[in-house]
Amino acid sequence: MSTAPHWVKSSYSSNEGGNCVEVAAEPSTIHVRDSKNLPATGPVLQVAAATWAAFLGLARRDGRL
Repeated sequence: MSTAPHWVKSSYSSNEGGNCVEVAAEPSTIHVRDSKNLPATGPVLQVAAATWAAFLGLARRDGRL
């Protein structure tokens, strides 16, 4: 049985239609989408969980998070 991903909006996103990024985490895959593309018919970027963790580590190191 498949369940829909649980999407979480970035804390950097606003409610004014600006930079709206949402992520949904699964054990091995992270899904990223633009929340302005609702209903959820727009493209979704999918990356391996390890790749996402490395990306976040670099962003934190560079002071972007």
